[in-house]
Amino acid sequence: MSTVADKLAKKSTHKTPAKQVRLRLVYIDFWSAVKLSFLVAVALAIVTVVSYFLIYLVVSATLLTKLDEFFTSFTDGGATLSQYIALPQVMAFAAIVAILNLVVVTVLGAVMAGIYNLAVKVTGGLLVGFTSN
Repeated sequence: MSTVADKLAKKSTHKTPAKQVRLRLVYIDFWSAVKLSFLVAVALAIVTVVSYFLIYLVVSATLLTKLDEFFTSFTDGGATLSQYIALPQVMAFAAIVAILNLVVVTVLGAVMAGIYNLAVKVTGGLLVGFTSN
């Protein structure tokens, strides 16, 4: 009695010629582009916040004490740089940058889909070739 593995082995030895298909991309759905660009923007926002956090940790461990001494020499000891550049301030700034990037990338995705849909009327679309194995 043959098993599934035997049937698959027989199929793999018998190669069929690859069929090529040429399709034309003539429309990008607006809401699909918005949803996809929003998901990309969320990923970018997460990367932004994590990278700001990691950069702050490296800078605070290596440079912040020397920069603090340098800043204190100009302010006669009245203020330190670590008062203005602390983890809450850095993370708040990172959150603001991430939210702004989220909005901008989402809007850009929607605008690019609209521009492509308008350009298709002039150029006829993008010709894409596919092949099946």
